Amino acid sequence: MSLLLTVSANVPHTIEWNTSVAIVMILCNLFAIVVGRFAIKNAGQGPDLPIGKPQVWQNFGLAELLATGSFGHILGAGLILGLSNAGVL
Repeated sequence: MSLLLTVSANVPHTIEWNTSVAIVMILCNLFAIVVGRFAIKNAGQGPDLPIGKPQVWQNFGLAELLATGSFGHILGAGLILGLSNAGVL
């Protein structure tokens, strides 16, 4: 029980969800998708997205979207925690 109290006393304060946090997360995901589009070597090997795409994005499928979206969320969470700890957000 005392271990639980010790751990809960050391949890840092996190910022509440607001518009600036949402903008940072959206920008991080867009950045990751654009970087992934040009960095993934064997794109288009898996299933395709069920929407129409421009010619530039033809080899960007479901696997690439999930991978870049996951990376974008990791990047966004780190950036949000860092910016909130620095007092910017």
